[in-house]
Amino acid sequence: MSHGLFDLRRYAILHIAMLRADGRQPNELRPVQIQPGFLSFAEGSSLMTLGRTTVLCAATVETRLPAFLKGTGQGWVTAEYAMLPRSTHTRTPREARGGGRASEIQRLVGRSLRAACRLDLLGERTIMIDCDVIQADGGTRTAAVTAAYVALHQAISGLQRTGELTTQPLRTAVAATSAGIVDDTPILDLAYEEDSRAGVDLNLVMTEEGTLVEVQGTAEGHPFGRNDMNKLLDLAQIGVRQLFKAQRQALDARETKANS
Repeated sequence: MSHGLFDLRRYAILHIAMLRADGRQPNELRPVQIQPGFLSFAEGSSLMTLGRTTVLCAATVETRLPAFLKGTGQGWVTAEYAMLPRSTHTRTPREARGGGRASEIQRLVGRSLRAACRLDLLGERTIMIDCDVIQADGGTRTAAVTAAYVALHQAISGLQRTGELTTQPLRTAVAATSAGIVDDTPILDLAYEEDSRAGVDLNLVMTEEGTLVEVQGTAEGHPFGRNDMNKLLDLAQIGVRQLFKAQRQALDARETKANS
């Protein structure tokens, strides 16, 4: 099966000899596990592990709204992101709320979730998703997007069960992954050691319908061409499709448990 300009089966065969430090092939995700309902008191939550990266997301439903939305009948979905000081190899000082890298990532998570949701059907309420990185080994922002959607889905399902929502505001799932060029080879889902020496690093956020929410691509040292971009996008799309499957399995298991 061909995937656009980049045939991943042929790619895997050509690069079969390139095993990564963790034994993966270039087109493999790290092992993924998503545990929905991880927290007892949050309206929605998920613990996601992606290799050695672990992110905990919790959804809170609030009746407040940003000032610019008051009286519009429209809801809001937003996020906060933080890394625990010892989520990394050495202690990382707590970042001030709303500052630097954390601010950039939480805006990314918020944009991604709003792309998946009809805010006009959410009612005048805010759903806040708190994303906390427990352990970081690359891919924390993409894991945060993927896990945050699972927490958001649970929160909205809860509002539907109680009758506070009579229509489904979620129009699609959303997930994210990374791809990059390391040692002149395009690879999927970079761990920290790979990301730190990548010549190109790309993050992709995509809906289950196949539309793009955000593409962040950066070259280190040397610019990269359209052909390389296409290879990375094709790799990332394959990875995101696997993440959608993991999300669905986690949410289905949660629903089955709730109904048993």
